[in-house]
Amino acid sequence: MSTGYDLELINMTKRYGETLAVDRINYQFKAGSYVCLLGPSGCGKSSTLRMIAGHESLSDGSVVLDGFDVSHLPPAKRGTAMMFQNYALFPHLTVRDNVAFSLRMKGMDKIARHAKANALLELVDMTALADRLPAQLSGGQQQRVALARALITEPKVLLLDEPLSALDPFLRVRMRAELKKLQRALGITFIHVTHGQDEALALGDTLVVMNNAVIEQAGPARDVWSAPKTEFVARFMGGHNVITLDGGKVALRADDVKVGAKGLPATVTTVEYQGGHVALNARMQSGDEVLALVPEATFFKSPKNPGDAVKLAWDEGRLHRLLG
Repeated sequence: MSTGYDLELINMTKRYGETLAVDRINYQFKAGSYVCLLGPSGCGKSSTLRMIAGHESLSDGSVVLDGFDVSHLPPAKRGTAMMFQNYALFPHLTVRDNVAFSLRMKGMDKIARHAKANALLELVDMTALADRLPAQLSGGQQQRVALARALITEPKVLLLDEPLSALDPFLRVRMRAELKKLQRALGITFIHVTHGQDEALALGDTLVVMNNAVIEQAGPARDVWSAPKTEFVARFMGGHNVITLDGGKVALRADDVKVGAKGLPATVTTVEYQGGHVALNARMQSGDEVLALVPEATFFKSPKNPGDAVKLAWDEGRLHRLLG
């Protein structure tokens, strides 16, 4: 029976000898959502993705897709498809034949598989380059081919392992928009592994933040960013200060910190012009470093330099208590 979710992980565990890479993860991915799995290197996110795909075996637990345990099925039988970081295109095959390859392996005749490949190439705007070889394509074009090849099997879930990391920054931003548009058009679940917070916030309906082999926090992207539950999430997602007040730790958004005539005394440590705002770091008497993002016009009315004494203030209602 379907759970109403495309995909559910139950006590998913992965051990490499004595090393615990993924520690009893339980999570339900909502059908048709764009989910970003993020965290620092070595947190377990890529192992999680590879276990969902069937490219890694589970040490314990199960992967349930549309109500069926697929943990023991090979990748091609799961209803998932994976797009790899290096795209892994066959250099001797044309773009069209790369996309159609899995259908050829299934014995589909050439006319039928090419028709299907052509439809996918149109979807990713690569029709004009269908007869080229991978070496004749740019990085962004190779990525589109890899996407079309993954989608030709009509997966219920598309798995993307750091798909934008090989692209230059300008193209990365453009391809983010393409991926989001494609996911909305197809209506299937995308699970995208990244260590980039900007990428995760730009793409993810849902963010799953991992640390030390477990899920630290998961939820709608805006909630995870604006209401981090732990010190790790507050620091990892960026844009927050973690400071100690009244014996407890709190998170405070950097754009909620005011630099003015009233507040707690602090000393400016660094000043960095960032275009629309200036990032000002100051050390409070408690020893806590506080980042303030000051609007550019406000800062230059009363510029500050490292070593200057300042006062920091904020609305108490903007403080967010952290667990642990």
